[in-house]
Amino acid sequence: MKWVWVFFLLAYSLAASAQSLRVGFGTNKPPYIYENQPRGLEYDIVMAAAQLGGLEPVAYYAPMGRLNLMLSKGQIDVIATTNELSGGAGFYSDVYIRYQNVAVALRSRSLDILRISDLGKYSVNAFQRARFLLGSEFQAMAESNPRYREEAFQIARNRMLYSGRVDVVVGDMRILRYFNREVYTQVDVSQPLALYPIFAPTDYKLGCRQQADCERLNQGLAALRLSGEYEAIERRYAMH
Repeated sequence: MKWVWVFFLLAYSLAASAQSLRVGFGTNKPPYIYENQPRGLEYDIVMAAAQLGGLEPVAYYAPMGRLNLMLSKGQIDVIATTNELSGGAGFYSDVYIRYQNVAVALRSRSLDILRISDLGKYSVNAFQRARFLLGSEFQAMAESNPRYREEAFQIARNRMLYSGRVDVVVGDMRILRYFNREVYTQVDVSQPLALYPIFAPTDYKLGCRQQADCERLNQGLAALRLSGEYEAIERRYAMH
């Protein structure tokens, strides 16, 4: 209990000198981020941690490629959903969220996928910067596969998967399931899927231009976890 009070007193003192923090989030990917809406599992965690760290976060939304460019030009201060493998930031926070990516195909295609390198035999569509974030084996496959593409918008991956325009999509299943409710009038989402769990979980951090911002975000994240609010945020989105 003593440490809880220490963290809240720290958060209170930091709030007195709060500074604005421009945070770049990717495009719409519920339940993690609802673009241009102040909600989402990832959004809630990042914004709460920033506030507890004495910062006043302001959200910006754009494809990940553009966000990395904005960060390099100083147009935003922090980029979400990244880590050292993706690069582009000078400093990184502690891990604040974990995604579980999978390879997904229509079951009717009967694809033979046992490991990441097997994806090289097929047309593959993944999220932006996946070739960096999913490890060296995936990057090698992506660079040698002429039918590999990255797409900023998850909803497009759902359409391509169910329409048969691509063999495999790579992404988080919670996001894929969510967008089924938005494309079911355009494609047949009742088609059985085959899931290939060939990826380790991906730990994501916040990429910062300034080390001080990362330090304050880490302080806020620690307070968020200690208070129990982190788990409360997770419960809010558990059914998505």
